Amino acid sequence: MEPALPGNIFKRINDTGIKTLTRNPLRSLGIFLLAALVLIAVFAPYLAPHDPEQTGIPYQSPSADHLLGTNDIGQDVFSELIYAGRVSLVVGFLSGVISIVIGVAVGVFAGYFRGWTEELLMGTTDVFLLIPGLPLMIILAAYLNPSMWNIILVVGLLWWCSTARLVHSRVLQVREMQFIESTRALGYSDLYIIVRHILVNTKDIIYAKFSLAVASAMLSEASLSFLGLGDPLNTSWGEMIHFAFSRGGFANDMWWWYLPPGLMICITVLAFIMLTMEGKKDSKILEMI
Repeated sequence: MEPALPGNIFKRINDTGIKTLTRNPLRSLGIFLLAALVLIAVFAPYLAPHDPEQTGIPYQSPSADHLLGTNDIGQDVFSELIYAGRVSLVVGFLSGVISIVIGVAVGVFAGYFRGWTEELLMGTTDVFLLIPGLPLMIILAAYLNPSMWNIILVVGLLWWCSTARLVHSRVLQVREMQFIESTRALGYSDLYIIVRHILVNTKDIIYAKFSLAVASAMLSEASLSFLGLGDPLNTSWGEMIHFAFSRGGFANDMWWWYLPPGLMICITVLAFIMLTMEGKKDSKILEMI
């Protein structure tokens, strides 16, 4: 056997990385885009050319000093765009975490224990599925105080139903497999089987649904913010579009105010969707292109 020298280890790591990139290029592109967006959000104080709260001459066109011009109170739009990414990513990520935790818990317990537990949990899921999501979010967001954390709770608590149904279907298949029966016969507890076997065999579905949940949460937050139900103290990309619409950006055709945040939302959502794509499908898409 060839000794595991440092050079051989680095060579194997490089070969593995190259194979991953060539086998699944769209997913790799999604990871690259998300990493870039996260880095921009983390290092926003160092990347933003101006303080986003600093005011100046309003309605300036793009220039060397203000790359995307200024808004109605003279704030630098480019700096505001960089800082707004923090809010949008945090809202999307935390809302996705809440919806995934609830959906996975409901789906796993309903699929594994069956009986009255399944009827109760899946019946509750069906009731939530019958309620129109966006109108309910608008009502709750309007009733609660305009806060970033309220938006996170509203979006997270209303986007778990599809995850629950999908995980429930997968758990019904896994629990009937022979190795589950063998583990149960050996005397292992239900909690052990769920954590060590059921969740492990549903992780691919959970990863994919989490990516889609974050993307859906960001779109929902942008929709609520555009309607004026966002947090005015924590400007997101959706809030920027709302301000541009309500303060003359659309009427005066100031594309540098409303178009960049819209593009950033699209790019981020597209990056999360790319994470759910499989390698074979990616290759077919690239061949078609």
